[in-house]
Amino acid sequence: MSSYFPIAPLLNIAKEAGDLILQYYYEDTEIRYKADMSPLTQADEASHTHIVTFLEKFTPHIPVLSEESTEILSYTERQKWPLFWLLDPLDGTKEFIHKRDEFTVNIALIQNGVPILGIVHAPVLDICYYSTWENKAFQYKDGVHSPLTPLARQNKEKLIIVGSRSHSDEKFDALLNEIRIKTPQEIEVVSIGSSLKLCMVASGEADIYPRTGPTMEWDTAAADAVVRASGGRVCALDQPSHDLNYNKENLKNPAFIAIRQNLQWPII
Repeated sequence: MSSYFPIAPLLNIAKEAGDLILQYYYEDTEIRYKADMSPLTQADEASHTHIVTFLEKFTPHIPVLSEESTEILSYTERQKWPLFWLLDPLDGTKEFIHKRDEFTVNIALIQNGVPILGIVHAPVLDICYYSTWENKAFQYKDGVHSPLTPLARQNKEKLIIVGSRSHSDEKFDALLNEIRIKTPQEIEVVSIGSSLKLCMVASGEADIYPRTGPTMEWDTAAADAVVRASGGRVCALDQPSHDLNYNKENLKNPAFIAIRQNLQWPII
């Protein structure tokens, strides 16, 4: 697989897509709503078109599935894909609309249901998290590629839980209260948007990220690859032995929890 293509062009295309998004971010942009009432902007569409056009030339043998695909192929067709690209061209559209900087461009490569390569680029923050063919995780910022070392950030006295800025719910609050009751550690809750929550677990800035609300496969795939390459896991909340699986018939994820390297779940 490593002989197929280099990583650098993918980092570049994520950056270019992010730059396109920024052209709309600093201006008023039209907001429309899809059938599921999730918002859609010109920035989503511009990023989608730019990435898909590149991938169709870069790896013409690999199909592409994007959140903004005009047609989601049936499972009968998709299950024939041993390898495919899974994109969220603008993850965190609500953050984008509300002029909060925590949105990302997500590019993942899925092989037999497993995310084997992931790139998460945050345009405003100008930071990129990615995994490699060698199953290593890195952060790219200010021209420097730094390995993600979650254990170096470990705080044994405090458990840092990251949650969604836009999608908190009663189930998350109940789980949080249960953890507070049963763990001897001090609890700190950090809220942030988009797949940056998963990247915080990969980097060790957070210990766990429970997600009880609905997500789709394209929301998590790229950052999931980064978490796994960092030594962590993203598993079903009620089935800790089951890592998230991709290209299911139903593209919705179950409730899940991301846990950093060397941390077990359940911890309660």
